[in-house]
Amino acid sequence: MEKHPNQVLIETFYTSFQNKDYQGMQACYADEATFSDEAFRNLNAAQARAMWEMLIRNGKDLELEFRDITANDTHGSAYWEARYTLSLTGRKVLNKIKASFEFEGGKIKKHVDRFNFYSWARQAFGLTGVLLGWTSFFKNKVSTTAMGNLAKFMQKG
Repeated sequence: MEKHPNQVLIETFYTSFQNKDYQGMQACYADEATFSDEAFRNLNAAQARAMWEMLIRNGKDLELEFRDITANDTHGSAYWEARYTLSLTGRKVLNKIKASFEFEGGKIKKHVDRFNFYSWARQAFGLTGVLLGWTSFFKNKVSTTAMGNLAKFMQKG
């Protein structure tokens, strides 16, 4: 069976990610695309493109696997796992992520990644994550830090 073009688009996105080709990833997004996850909330297309570049440039030991890609004319989904060392703490993380997509004109228009923040926080921050990772305070602090790092990265560019 022939794959839907949007399924191929998602595969291209994650294959580019595996190959640390942020430009390949960026090309998959529409000009008015949005991205959101537990740390990077409500990004516009320019921010989303910069975020992937920042994560690839900073993710020295990043390993990625993806599977379960489905897509039709308007929506798609995928499951992916990222293994990396969080630079802030030096701790190893395995993040399990469910991605959902909306498409327009052969590009990703909306991309939302969902993962268990508490599980991620326990791995990324150890005891601090165990004790505080479930709180909205900690989640907001992580998001504020992530968004600040993205803003700094974009200013350098």
